[in-house]
Amino acid sequence: MDTRLPPFRNAPRVAVLVKGYPRLSETFIAQEIAALEERGLDLAIVSLRHPTDTHRHPVHRRIKAPVAYLPEYLHDEPLRVLRGWWRARRLPGYAVAWRRFRADLARDRTRNRVRRFGQACVLAAELPADVGRLYAHFLHTPASVARYTALMRGLPWSCSAHARDIWITPDWDKREKLGELDWLVTCTRVGHAHLQALAPDPEKVHLVYHGLDAARFPAPEPARATRDGSDPAAPVVILSVGRAVAKKGYDDLLEALSLLPPGLHWRFVHVGGGGEAAALRQRAGTLGLAERVEWRGAQPQERVIEAYRAADLFALASKIDRDGDRDGLPNVLMEAQSQALACVATTTGAIGEFLVDGETGLLAPPGDPAALARAILALARDPTRRRVMGEAGRRRVLERFSFEANIGAIATLFGLPGKAEAACASPSTRP
Repeated sequence: MDTRLPPFRNAPRVAVLVKGYPRLSETFIAQEIAALEERGLDLAIVSLRHPTDTHRHPVHRRIKAPVAYLPEYLHDEPLRVLRGWWRARRLPGYAVAWRRFRADLARDRTRNRVRRFGQACVLAAELPADVGRLYAHFLHTPASVARYTALMRGLPWSCSAHARDIWITPDWDKREKLGELDWLVTCTRVGHAHLQALAPDPEKVHLVYHGLDAARFPAPEPARATRDGSDPAAPVVILSVGRAVAKKGYDDLLEALSLLPPGLHWRFVHVGGGGEAAALRQRAGTLGLAERVEWRGAQPQERVIEAYRAADLFALASKIDRDGDRDGLPNVLMEAQSQALACVATTTGAIGEFLVDGETGLLAPPGDPAALARAILALARDPTRRRVMGEAGRRRVLERFSFEANIGAIATLFGLPGKAEAACASPSTRP
């Protein structure tokens, strides 16, 4: 695979900076890229890391944009980095970018900060002249690379902020980026309010929910099973989709499952990769749950949809990690509800902006396995209630969280035809 960005045939184009491409856990980014392309925006993808997932979602195959990979670590391609720096230092904006970097490094003395500047030098040197804008997904590392590159090349830049990147980025870093970029979109009311409070110009910050593409998640058929946990031959299937990382709260979810009464027959299915998978398997064994738990690892979209349709209940135990990382509005909840699957989740982040407690699912406090267990038990034993909640959840996704309405807001910011009003409503008017 070519590592360098090819010349573009049409101008201007937008270079989209992402942490890694393609990633199974970031379908919301691929969904957005594909939709913007289909609306006529010329794009190129610049990835800071090489892919690690072995599968691809169908949406990735729709994307036509060329992909370039920057040196993931500077020592991996020293000659390319040296050439990039030598060429970048001759650009008119290099001196300003160098001053910004030195000021940032004084407050953030990490290798990652140095890597960001080195990657920016490579990108600034290799970026064709007909790129008219940089657009970074995530406010931390990709936005730093976009910021330094934009300064060197004299380009405008913008950003999409999501969850972890908002909460682990220092306030001083966010303020400076918000002062320099043209506009920023973020996908939750809580993130929107936080970033508006930091921005020199709050009008730069727009609330745009990711939304769900109903074409990728058609209505489930046939009707869901009516298991209630009373038959050992037909256990209630509890599903969770998400990376095995601390903020997803899978340790709490396993603890909650261990608190379910012995007379309830259930099976837990987990779909997703993540660095804590081995530790969670061990924890499940310690809790005596190993025979009831199935770990499927990362899966392509087709298999994930099959899992939603085969399940009786979806569970997600998100919480705030020790470093401040947390979920925003997990897309897996929208995916699960699109398949008329009732959900049990916590009130972390913006989950309450989407999941309506007692109507489309049940909410529990984060870090409270006992409360989570009570919510799971209530729905596990009541298939009729699950069905009503699941149907209400699917209606809410289609009516309030349509991808078509939300992508129009982003298209408008890029200067494409589209109606921003549907998705850029103020937090007080959004559902």
